[in-house]
Amino acid sequence: MKPQPLKIAILAMGGEGGGVLADWIVDLGEHNGYYAQTTSVPGVAQRTGATIYYVELFPREAGESRPPVLALMPLPGDVDVVLASELMEAGRAVQRGLVTPERTTLVASTHRVYSMAEKMAMGDGRVDSGTLIAHAAGAARRFVRFDMAEAAQASGSVISAVLFGALAATGVLPFSRQQFEETIERGGVGVKPSLRAFSLARDRAVADEAADSADSAADPAKAPGDSQPAPRNAAVAQLVERVGEQFPAAVQPVVLEGVRRLIDYQDPRYAHQYLNRLVELRAALPGNETTLLRESARYLALWMSYEDTIRVADLKTRGSRFERVRSEVNAQADQLLAINEFMHPRLEEICETLPAGLGRWLARPHWIHRLVRCCTQSGRVVKTSSLRGYLVLYAVASLRGMRRRTLRYELENARIEAWLAQIVETATLNPELATEVAQCQRLVKGYSDTHARGLKNYQTLMAAVREAGARLAPATLRELRDAALADEHGHKLKAALVRHALA
Repeated sequence: MKPQPLKIAILAMGGEGGGVLADWIVDLGEHNGYYAQTTSVPGVAQRTGATIYYVELFPREAGESRPPVLALMPLPGDVDVVLASELMEAGRAVQRGLVTPERTTLVASTHRVYSMAEKMAMGDGRVDSGTLIAHAAGAARRFVRFDMAEAAQASGSVISAVLFGALAATGVLPFSRQQFEETIERGGVGVKPSLRAFSLARDRAVADEAADSADSAADPAKAPGDSQPAPRNAAVAQLVERVGEQFPAAVQPVVLEGVRRLIDYQDPRYAHQYLNRLVELRAALPGNETTLLRESARYLALWMSYEDTIRVADLKTRGSRFERVRSEVNAQADQLLAINEFMHPRLEEICETLPAGLGRWLARPHWIHRLVRCCTQSGRVVKTSSLRGYLVLYAVASLRGMRRRTLRYELENARIEAWLAQIVETATLNPELATEVAQCQRLVKGYSDTHARGLKNYQTLMAAVREAGARLAPATLRELRDAALADEHGHKLKAALVRHALA
């Protein structure tokens, strides 16, 4: 039988070392009796398309008359190994037909770096990781997977070295572990961390596959503890006690998460206000509407933790954020990190951050209003890693104590009360429709222009609910909400309203 080339496709994003990985495979082949060739097709941007590196290896034979002609691009159904640096890229390889159950070994990291389409969605645009893994497992002959980004971080290296180790573990390439490691050593750059990452990944992949063969790949279910440790803070303990006494067991996990979120957002007194609203709502709802109460609790917590300038400044100045950014860019302890934030607060955000009376005065047209609006026409860059930039945002975050007196707090509280009243009114007619009304809060999110667009769409839907009343089917409101989430400009929502004669 005539020898055939080994065909390897690598899908990696910028900065992940996909080119280095391709060069390692070429060097590995050339030093061990193979012809090798690599090509690459760059992606459009960081997450609109990863670069595809393609490698072919062909065994040298004694007395051959001429070298082989190797292909420049992978073809669907004709790839032996696919290496993907992120789970979505593995899904894209499957979608392109590069992964086949008859032939392909798929090696992929299970971590996610969200694509532009996922980030830009007005709703939750994330693709379910479990679905991606299931599709990839069904499409591949063999699927080697684990969180390779975590392994790279643990070893102080980059994900390309981890992929190289996982590739070695598959045994698809006819080379020994020593030959793989010698390839890394010949590279001469970052040898020690790359070898650590290679060893960790190879051992992990071998152990995982051994567990699969023993039918124990799935982790044993961890039994939850009988009780959570009691909070040390007396105010927090009182909140937890209230949740246990005043809400059904099926609702308590969501309510507890809401309490935690609102303590972090403001303080325990604010979390008590959240519980007070839920108690009043539960008393006003007909019958035992657990689903409606749970959804209302979820979205009430989200609405009460609205993103104002104080919240944005708070999140951008937290120590945990600086640590996360350092981790994401793999900054070493002796390296300096600069973080530049592009910020564009409008006049409306400035008015809403002020005490209510002063904010309403500034919002009215007069010469100071025009002066402030003129000064806020364009955004500015704030370097939060510098002392000056950090102190500017820290000062804004320190206004948290006066949040209850701001114009934004007054406006949001009025909207929340109207939303809760609409839930109660709708529940007397149709509890299922009331649940859809509760979930319409998903439209109100973000800050600045994003918040304004979402609020406008939300108000449009509430007007349709009030006009149609009991005639409005829950499925129709769900369709209208999905249309509003699918299009930030509102064109799809307008079309859906016309289609249902609700415009």
